[in-house]
Amino acid sequence: MPPWLWSRRQQTAALERGYAPGQPHRPVGWADVIVILAVAVIVYAGVRLAFQAPDVIRGPSISLQPQALPWYALLSLGRMLSAYVLSLLFALVYGRAAARNRLAETVLMPALDVLQSVPILSFLPVVLLSLSAVLPIAIATELASIVLIFTSQAWNLIFAWYQSLTTIPRELDEASSVFRLSTWQRIKTLELPFSAPALIWNSMMSWAGGWFFLMAAEILTVGQRDFRLPGLGAYLQEAAHQGDLVAIAWGVATLVLLIVALDQLVWRPLLAWADKFGLETVTGETRPSSWFLHSLHRSRIAAWAARTVLRPLIARVDSRLERLFPHPDQPATVERPRTILVYGLTALAGAVLAYGVFRSGQVLVSVPAHQWAGIGIGAVSTLARVSAALVIALLWTVPLGVAIGTNRSVATFLQPVVQIAASIPATALFPAVLLLLLRVPSGLEFAAILLMLAGSQWYLLFNIVAGASAIPEDLRYTASLLQLRGADRWRTLVLPALFPYIITGAITATGGAWNASIVAEYVTFAGQTAEIGGIGAVIAGATSQGDYPLLLAGTMSMIVTVVLINRLLWRRLYRLAEERYRME
Repeated sequence: MPPWLWSRRQQTAALERGYAPGQPHRPVGWADVIVILAVAVIVYAGVRLAFQAPDVIRGPSISLQPQALPWYALLSLGRMLSAYVLSLLFALVYGRAAARNRLAETVLMPALDVLQSVPILSFLPVVLLSLSAVLPIAIATELASIVLIFTSQAWNLIFAWYQSLTTIPRELDEASSVFRLSTWQRIKTLELPFSAPALIWNSMMSWAGGWFFLMAAEILTVGQRDFRLPGLGAYLQEAAHQGDLVAIAWGVATLVLLIVALDQLVWRPLLAWADKFGLETVTGETRPSSWFLHSLHRSRIAAWAARTVLRPLIARVDSRLERLFPHPDQPATVERPRTILVYGLTALAGAVLAYGVFRSGQVLVSVPAHQWAGIGIGAVSTLARVSAALVIALLWTVPLGVAIGTNRSVATFLQPVVQIAASIPATALFPAVLLLLLRVPSGLEFAAILLMLAGSQWYLLFNIVAGASAIPEDLRYTASLLQLRGADRWRTLVLPALFPYIITGAITATGGAWNASIVAEYVTFAGQTAEIGGIGAVIAGATSQGDYPLLLAGTMSMIVTVVLINRLLWRRLYRLAEERYRME
């Protein structure tokens, strides 16, 4: 039974076994300060390396001929897949460490707040220039592109995985302990199945976010340095730069075809397969289906491949992971490092951090006072736009997400539509929309909010769909038997069940909106630049002008602002979701 329907006796029993709703926690602590300083040092080190990059860099020319699109699409798909595999592996390790170890959580979750708040579009020039100083230009550009796509995919996967692990029903948690499951057995039989719907929907969102930033990942200009990679994003960026609407239409059509193929061949089969992991005792009237998955089940070739290749491979991997992740009670086979070594490494890391903080502080001190004032005013302006975008997103994503997640017929029709709409890079269509909005009063302000909305709303929608589809069927039947309808049903069942997913989506959505502000507040189209006051415009302007001190100051100011909002608002709501709104 969900905790919002608990009786007083059940709440008392939960408190007796260590469940403490409303337990106070420090919103901002030493871990936040250390992580922010460490990020500042990393950014400073990248800036110092950037000074050693070649003064003039020219990338390959991008053809706008339609026959080049299949090859460009394949290159972009390879970069997206590489970044996604890295994101998923990183998310599984990072999220589980934060969820299962309270000491690690005190460092990893503040670090995650900082990392997901780093404006990746401002950090990309630093990554590109620092890598190009030590690696060949082609390799540096490829790695930087994958890093940018990785940072647009990883954080919502981590939040979804962490949220799922911290809301596993306690009876299932206790059952895994009673059966003395090893660490790997617990992961594969409890944690991954329970988290499968949230991970799949957030994987779809990760790919959509990757497509959104693909244009920036494949083409970036810093002064006389022109970094570009052949790909679908570069094609769309070049078409937008030249104002070639026909080429934009060809590029968007190719992207739509690619998205539809992925939906039919990957995501829909995965959702149909993951439906068996639903937390319910009653089977729904309709189940998600996939023609491709059904064809695989009936295919003799697929059965032969599964029997002779896939199952033996899975068995080997399973055996290997069983040895790597034994039972927690099993004695460790590796000796702990000596105390003197731990202290020595800690002292060395502290010294490096202190030196980096000192050097980055020198760079920040060189920023004039009027620029700091502009950063502060810009942060407030951008915060207002981010808040407006979040409110607008909540107004339409909650009802639509519930409709998709609870009605299979609606999902069958709208899921591919949502996939396509979420994956089309708004930055490719934004210049054409901007030309229309600039003709009306405050048009640029509306355009900025619109692009922020496009960069954030899908995080909310996909998480809400995952939450609505995870509501057990028996709870829905119970609500119907109790004749809960309209506002009563939403207040008693729907909103409490969605609460953890809304918070997860809101955290990643606001991070996406802050990142989108860099392209929303400073736009270049057909050789013309339009900007509106905001911290995103400060960062974008500093990037185009090569003003590294201002770039560092703007980036760190955005990070600190987002971290404070996360720790003072979203983290408290996250704790509330973990402690009160979990399925039991």
